[in-house]
Amino acid sequence: MTRTLEVAACIVGAGPVGATLAATLAAADLPVAVVDSAPLPPMELPEFDGRAYAIALTSKRLLDAAGVWEHLPAPPCPILEIRVADGRPGEPASRLHLHWRAAEVSEEPFGYMVEARALRVALNARLPRMANLAVFAPARAEAERRAEGAVVRLSTGEEIRARLVVAAEGRNSPLRRQAGIRAATLDYRQIGMVGAFAHERPHRNVALEQFLPNGPFAQLPLSGPGGFGTATLPHASAFVWADRTEIAQRMLALPDVAFGRELRRRLGEHLGEIRPIGRRWSYPLSALHVSRWWDTRLALVGDAAHGVHPIAGQGLNLGFRDVAALAEEVIAAWNGGGDPGAPEVLARYQARRRGDTLLMLSGMHALERLFGNDIAPVRWARRLGIAAVDRLPGLKRAFARQAMGLTPGVTGLLAGQRLRR
Repeated sequence: MTRTLEVAACIVGAGPVGATLAATLAAADLPVAVVDSAPLPPMELPEFDGRAYAIALTSKRLLDAAGVWEHLPAPPCPILEIRVADGRPGEPASRLHLHWRAAEVSEEPFGYMVEARALRVALNARLPRMANLAVFAPARAEAERRAEGAVVRLSTGEEIRARLVVAAEGRNSPLRRQAGIRAATLDYRQIGMVGAFAHERPHRNVALEQFLPNGPFAQLPLSGPGGFGTATLPHASAFVWADRTEIAQRMLALPDVAFGRELRRRLGEHLGEIRPIGRRWSYPLSALHVSRWWDTRLALVGDAAHGVHPIAGQGLNLGFRDVAALAEEVIAAWNGGGDPGAPEVLARYQARRRGDTLLMLSGMHALERLFGNDIAPVRWARRLGIAAVDRLPGLKRAFARQAMGLTPGVTGLLAGQRLRR
């Protein structure tokens, strides 16, 4: 006999965005199901694998409200300062730089560096303990969506009747394709490389963004000392490095020692000796935006709805903003006796997210185009521009608040509001 479960929302995809949405809705006492093709425990790697997330302040507030943040296995690393400079590989960064200090903007850090494995541990600890949340992993899902409701049939034999289905399966979302929602993409002809390295000198909680001719290079502080490396290299940072495809492929093929030398050519000397640790991860870089964010009984979140250049590390934070907006609309409809999958609810969600995402996508694209060349007049103009912003407190503060996610009009979960039950 088929087991049938009735829920307010069924989320397909238990990655960081989908799992956080599931936890947020369940924490507000809504009946929820989350489905993923992979089992949850294997998502949780026992060893450091080189990946880490830059979690903006507003995203941290969302994770806290969902009850996820308290389950992190170790304190994350706060980002207290951000330094931005223009440069070229093998040369010192320009002295015309932009330097932000969180203390000049807020009583809280810009954000936190959280290891990918740590966030997965926290999500895996939170989800199974929630009374209103059913987790189906591993399981494959097929959704049938009609105006009156949705039915999600699982490969395990269970059937889920939901008022709303949420596509959180990533850029190649099958649910998005099934709904016939068009996605426009732009190939940057670059590869993004991410990983980590141990280093000799402390990072002092400073994040560095170097704009290089073939793509940006970022160094992001990780917690320590003592958790990585050796006695001579006791500190650690993550890196996010974008480069032209042919160059990146050559870099990825290098042994650790040679790869470390290339990292240092872009990083500079301020952290002393370095050594790569963990795995290197890579992926082709492209921008993605969808024609619409919803269909009958369906909402898109995270990478299923958008993709931006990692030049400012905002991809996951955009997904968390989706979570906050959709959760607030769904919770309000449910608590008011309404239908959380009704067209007017999903239209309000799209209205809240489309403008912000388009602004971020166009802004990141403009930055990539502005800094992605080595034409001398343009290079000097952008260096003077960076230095000018550093000397304009009002504009500098506005950019800093944008990095923290504190855009004008931020309310609700992103502003630190607790969930109402």
